[in-house]
Amino acid sequence: MSHWVVPLADVRVSEDDIASVAATYRSGWLSMGPETEAFERAFAEYTGAEEVIAVANGTAALHLQLLAAGIGPGDEVIVPSLTFVATANAVAYTGAKPMFAEIAELTSPWLSARSCEAAITERTAAILTMSYGGHPGEIAALAALADRRGLLLFEDAAHAAGSRLDGRHLGTFGKAGAFSLFPNKNLAVGEGGLVITDDSQLAERMRLLRSHGMTTLTWDRHRGHATGYDVVALGFNYRIDEPRAALGRARLGRLDAENGSRRSLDIRYRDSLSDIESVSLTSAPTTAMTCSHHLFTIVLAREPDRDALRAHLAVQGIQTSVHYPPVHLFSIYRGDWDLPITEAYAARAVTLPMFAHMTAEQQQRVITAVTEATAIQAASA
Repeated sequence: MSHWVVPLADVRVSEDDIASVAATYRSGWLSMGPETEAFERAFAEYTGAEEVIAVANGTAALHLQLLAAGIGPGDEVIVPSLTFVATANAVAYTGAKPMFAEIAELTSPWLSARSCEAAITERTAAILTMSYGGHPGEIAALAALADRRGLLLFEDAAHAAGSRLDGRHLGTFGKAGAFSLFPNKNLAVGEGGLVITDDSQLAERMRLLRSHGMTTLTWDRHRGHATGYDVVALGFNYRIDEPRAALGRARLGRLDAENGSRRSLDIRYRDSLSDIESVSLTSAPTTAMTCSHHLFTIVLAREPDRDALRAHLAVQGIQTSVHYPPVHLFSIYRGDWDLPITEAYAARAVTLPMFAHMTAEQQQRVITAVTEATAIQAASA
């Protein structure tokens, strides 16, 4: 059990969820089978994508979409540095080189289309953007840029289950989009991931690579659709299992309602914190956007001590985090990168608790603690 009065994120697994998982164990079919197929169909219907491939985790989803599209050695892929390291790692797994580009603004922490265009070289093959906090960001401009410059666009939509722009689900703006089902995500399963695409040939290639490059799977042979198989590519074991697919499908039915609860929390945070002089809020979604509200972050002025603010909240039983340490500053990717806005944001941002069943009392505790902490720092300045 968590010792936090207000954890950063929290997952509730319902009795219906548990029943759906238990049913798969009783069925005796535990790896990719009918539940996986049903989950893929349900997510395709939800997102409007033609094809969905369920996989072992979000990193596998990222890797598969790039590899299946032919990204490889000699290629460069433009990525944000303000993301979880898996975004860049997925590029590196293919043998390509991640090239880090700047975020739009200090209060718009998503990939800048202008910065991407400036980063394009003769070796650039693709852009891999990340929908920070579930916000669509500059996805429309990035899609236009990729089209204009003849590049592939991929989406790391790990934060974006339920996010839409003009009714179009994120993950469908480029060649493919990858989702994570990690426990802190809006559609939480544990370990798991999904890739969506409208390209049937790309989907076929990803399905092949998902399971060792085998031309048929155990489920196909069980149903009598095949009697044997060939191995035609160097694939991976990126399969998802039936219990997690069943849990994902059960939770998908509540996703819009839970995201709606997050939206209400986002509005209250903004109403309550907007008058604090030493705090800036990241850009709110526009009326054209439906946002998953995966994260709620504040950006502190230069003077406040972030560590002191986080410590003050921790004493009150409130968990916070930082999303993210810039990837370009990690030892493995350190180089001659010039990303001052990314570095400023990463040094001054604080992620506050956000989860669908967060109570008004819990949120008020956070708001009061942030207000107190910033007032204390202002008084001592």
